Amino acid sequence: MHELSIAQDILDILRQNVPEQELSKVRIIKLKIGEFAGIVTDSLEFCFEAVTVETSLSGVKLDIESIKVKATCKSCKQSFEVQNNVFKCPFCNGLDIEITSGTELQVVEFELED
Repeated sequence: MHELSIAQDILDILRQNVPEQELSKVRIIKLKIGEFAGIVTDSLEFCFEAVTVETSLSGVKLDIESIKVKATCKSCKQSFEVQNNVFKCPFCNGLDIEITSGTELQVVEFELED
């Protein structure tokens, strides 16, 4: 389960970017996760809760935005949303495509209480 190491990485990013005295004020961590990133969001949330239990970060929630898989055809240069994991250009039926989104995992922002 690589979601556990990802949860720990999110904590490391948080600790690198939020001063120690402010950590207990963190309430929400906003993430963008691509549908093709290979991350099970329920597992990530469970693992994040497990690594923060009995810490000052207990109760912090992950706000996860799912990013659709998009691609650009290298033949006709058209961009499109990949449907049903069919990596074929719907405009020219070309197979030479480049994935342009949907594989990301980004920590976007932290929300702190006032």
